[in-house]
Amino acid sequence: MAENSVAVGGEATGTLASIARDSAVTLVIGIIERVVEGAGQGTLYNAILSFGPDGALLNHHRKLVPTYTERMVWGSGDARGLRSAEAPFGRVGALVCWEHWMPLARHALHESGEDVHVALWPTVHEMHQIASRQYAFEGRCFVLAAGSVMRASSLPPELESHPAKVPSADTWVMRGGSAIIAPDGSYLAGPVYEQATTIYADLDLNRVREERMTLDVTGHYHRPDVFAFEIKQSSRA
Repeated sequence: MAENSVAVGGEATGTLASIARDSAVTLVIGIIERVVEGAGQGTLYNAILSFGPDGALLNHHRKLVPTYTERMVWGSGDARGLRSAEAPFGRVGALVCWEHWMPLARHALHESGEDVHVALWPTVHEMHQIASRQYAFEGRCFVLAAGSVMRASSLPPELESHPAKVPSADTWVMRGGSAIIAPDGSYLAGPVYEQATTIYADLDLNRVREERMTLDVTGHYHRPDVFAFEIKQSSRA
């Protein structure tokens, strides 16, 4: 993992920027980040990079809390990337996996005015589908839930699989589940399981404004006179 990790500002980041620029797309991608110099040198982070269609790095988010045994591998992130960024179509934000069960992390992204949210999961199984649909309904935004697909045959040969869970090399250990979800929590595309494919949907951002007429958790359905919310920024390694 360390050998294949990405140094932000390095060659791999430049390649991703070129892909976004050459394809004229807004690119949001999960990476394993490695700090290459200075404080925290060698630390790995579960991170998200967002690039604009001009290749500019729009946002760099590090997962706030590595989940369970992930703490043996990844460092804890910070609040600097806990926001959405302006893209040509509107504002786009993203969170990693179980961050979607951190109410205040969700609220920080809601306050930043997301139109489109990218939910990055290892695989989008049933509970992750529920969390993604809940995020869309709560934030009144479109959610692109992205899940990986992988068969047991792609696992490292030195990793011994549990025979009851992985009976053969053809077993799906990551089933995908990618989906595009509307601001009312309904599916626009997917979920798609056990196949590598690309899913598409046309997003009408007017639906964001329509749905926020009934529920806007950072607007008319918020009580700032009752609740105080603050994001504490810190230095980044």
